[in-house]
Amino acid sequence: MDPIVGRMTLKEWVAVESDSVQPVLHLRRELLRMTGLAADRLRNLGAHVDLVDAGFQQLPDGQSLPIPPIILAELGNDPKKPTVCFYGHLDVQPARQEDGWVTDPHTLTEVDGKLYGRGTTDNKGPVLAWINAVSTFRALDEDLPVNVKFVIEGMEEAGSLALEELVQKEKAGFFSSVDYIVISDNLWISRRTPALTCGTRGNSYFMVEVKCRDQDFHSGTFGGILNEPMADLVALLGSLVDSSGRILIPGIYDHVAPVTEEEKRTYEAIDLDLEEYRNSSQVKKFLFHTKEELLMHLWRYPSLSIHGIEGAFHEPGAKTVIPGRVIGKFSIRLVPHMNISVVEKQVKQHLDYIFSKRNSSNQMTVSMTLGLHPWVANIRDNQYLAAKRAIKTVFGTEPDMIRDGSTIPIAKIFQDTIQKSVMMLPLGAVDDGEHSQKEKINRWNYIEGSKLFAAFFLEMAKLH
Repeated sequence: MDPIVGRMTLKEWVAVESDSVQPVLHLRRELLRMTGLAADRLRNLGAHVDLVDAGFQQLPDGQSLPIPPIILAELGNDPKKPTVCFYGHLDVQPARQEDGWVTDPHTLTEVDGKLYGRGTTDNKGPVLAWINAVSTFRALDEDLPVNVKFVIEGMEEAGSLALEELVQKEKAGFFSSVDYIVISDNLWISRRTPALTCGTRGNSYFMVEVKCRDQDFHSGTFGGILNEPMADLVALLGSLVDSSGRILIPGIYDHVAPVTEEEKRTYEAIDLDLEEYRNSSQVKKFLFHTKEELLMHLWRYPSLSIHGIEGAFHEPGAKTVIPGRVIGKFSIRLVPHMNISVVEKQVKQHLDYIFSKRNSSNQMTVSMTLGLHPWVANIRDNQYLAAKRAIKTVFGTEPDMIRDGSTIPIAKIFQDTIQKSVMMLPLGAVDDGEHSQKEKINRWNYIEGSKLFAAFFLEMAKLH
């Protein structure tokens, strides 16, 4: 791959404000433009490209917005070759320079070998790296060693609207000839050592509402004579997790898979400098003091995080208000073998018990708004072996075998629906800052990552 050409294309893609999170029409138009750029790039490689209509997103206010079409593309259909399908996304999180970016988030800016801009690592850079790998064989007039398919969407950051339905619909069509699925939408655990990801946590997201009335109160007029919703909510949220990070909901750990000796050895082998990780995270102290403990609590144990309170006064200044209705938001990262419906029941029973002890006259409602399963791969599959060999070829080292503490729902959807091997092959370094005001991909990761995908194609052909 010519690094200048690759960087110029990444610059063009980063310039498109393809934000799927904010439901506004001009951003949807940008998403449509981004989808068109990617489709054109694939057609220029000689791929057959279908833009599958994904319909409309219905908003709570009654409006509807177009969902960008999902790209299904294929290059080669030789029955003697393995067929590898790549999943990626073109949409990004919101980004404005006034939110704390040093540079314009939609202008690719290189500083000390780091390419800054929204979408560089999540996920436009990895999508382009895969395309670069394919185009390398084309540029050399060499036959692709594998058949390649692409599934590229534009709504991942907003919950992958319409994607699961498409996968189900195309199970016997587009996906019928797929042997392996590769996702490159996460990061290494290190700055310099490549990784293969073999599992992710799931997520169950909860809302707990405490309501006295729809209108707020004046604290001078009503303070001291009623049960304040905010006080109830703070007590409820404070009952969920202790200062050591342990979840206090009874029974929540009952179905967590036990740690095996083989699993323990994988944590010992991982290249992680705890002090460097802490410094790069700008955290004074972690809850755990060893690499093994920290990784297990990131990847293979559940965690509970409190995200915010809707309805509370949060702006600058002093407003003497008692909120009449507040909603607390928290989520639990799930691990094998936790059951989503059991977790939902445990959470509701716990909050009901805590609320009943307060003897409050307010109303409390608990709802689970999202339930996503954890995902674990079979690392003995051929494509994990091929990826290990490709990493050794390009980087000269063995990869860290890691899990990801976050949730990537499409991995589980592909695995359950298509019943084929799914692998996560990340390109970005641990300090890439996905979703942050300093998102970047290192020039080295981007170029070597493109080489890695090309080497992976060759290794897959050998093993098939």
